[in-house]
Amino acid sequence: MEGADDVSGERPAALRVRDVHLRRGAREILRGVSFETGPGELVAIAGPSGSGKTTILRAIAGLEPLESGEILVEGERIGMVFQFHALFEHLSALDNVWLAPVHAHGQRKHDAQARARELLRAFGVAHRESALPRELSGGEAQRVAIARALAVDPHVLLLDEPTASLDPDRRTELGALLTTLARQGRALVVATHDEEFTRSFATRTLRLVDGMLVDTQP
Repeated sequence: MEGADDVSGERPAALRVRDVHLRRGAREILRGVSFETGPGELVAIAGPSGSGKTTILRAIAGLEPLESGEILVEGERIGMVFQFHALFEHLSALDNVWLAPVHAHGQRKHDAQARARELLRAFGVAHRESALPRELSGGEAQRVAIARALAVDPHVLLLDEPTASLDPDRRTELGALLTTLARQGRALVVATHDEEFTRSFATRTLRLVDGMLVDTQP
């Protein structure tokens, strides 16, 4: 991935996905996917199971090799929240959040811990900083996972099926939280099959079927 250049004279996109093809063996998972999103947007990628929603997020995050096409990210920092959180089970909530800034980005541990506590407090889980992942509720684990993704101050935040384990009240809380993050100037891309969440909170919806974008809705 490279930094995205503004060639139009307009505000540069935070993320550009251009004609991405991705194959696993004989199966073509993504077939010419193209879209872009700017700061302040919450873009939903909707579609049935197996349509390629998670794969495009993983490709943007650099976790899947492309067959062809390109992905351009302004600033190159990406955060990803996985569907099942993927927290380190042997680490506390606090340690999960500060680990990457220190070991991947060279921050001082004291500063990273202070930032981690600030994020946990902002997301209402500061009182759970010493808890292990198995001791957290689904909603708490999700908020810790979002805090972990934000600890490296990403320009683009990716979320895979974030409402899968949430009841309606928690879904609304999450939507409000993600809307706030978008308003702070981040670009959010959410893979989801949750039509109610999409209608309520997405600024734009991309529909993916069999690895192809078939519709875009404002």
